[in-house]
Amino acid sequence: MSRLNEWQSNRTLAYVVPLVAFMLFLGLPERLAIRNSELSWWRHSPEHWIYPLQCLVCGALLLFWRKHYVLRPFQGFGFASVAALLGIVAWILPTYLFDLWQWDEETTPKWLHLLGFQEREDSGFDPSFIQDSFWYGMTVAARFFRMVVIVALVEEIFWRGFLMRYLVDIDGDFWKAKFGTYTHLSFGVTLLLFMLIHSPADYLGALIYGSLAGWVAIRTKSLAACVWMHALANLLLGVFIMATKNWGLW
Repeated sequence: MSRLNEWQSNRTLAYVVPLVAFMLFLGLPERLAIRNSELSWWRHSPEHWIYPLQCLVCGALLLFWRKHYVLRPFQGFGFASVAALLGIVAWILPTYLFDLWQWDEETTPKWLHLLGFQEREDSGFDPSFIQDSFWYGMTVAARFFRMVVIVALVEEIFWRGFLMRYLVDIDGDFWKAKFGTYTHLSFGVTLLLFMLIHSPADYLGALIYGSLAGWVAIRTKSLAACVWMHALANLLLGVFIMATKNWGLW
């Protein structure tokens, strides 16, 4: 068997590598960016080409290992939809209230910053500088594809599809553990790590959303339901961002 075939047949790599690849791309925009609007777009806003490249790489990895992903049973989508709505409301509510009440960074108590009550407009994926309507639309569409399809698949395949299962039986054949099996360790550690990979401003939202996503996995026993929840939540988040121009939430 060739090395490529060995990698393709490795179920653990199939569930882990796409997220690792995804995470490796996240730090590149700030490292490569030169925030000067007089420069070419690909230099002052490299996220506009880095993120599409990220989608291509992660999409290719998902296709490469597609035979390993067991999404069925296709059930629990109603419950997952309610969880998505509750989770994304919890995620955006601090930002929404911060803007609604017209708070500012200097007068807002520091402990509220930790709960997400802070300015978000000046960072993130901002396509507003694009003047051409066609390329603006393509940029926004690519961003939604990344959020709704790539992120939902990559993250749920790892967090609920792999890590929760792995922590059920670390010393044994964890792949024999049924999807959605609950233990205090698997639920708690997955939730904690899911929260910590997000920015501190999103810790509260990630804590609530991650708890709901774990509940969906346990109740529905369906990876498809978890992916659906993540996709719907990200779609709603994207709509909110486009409506409010809170680019930092991206």
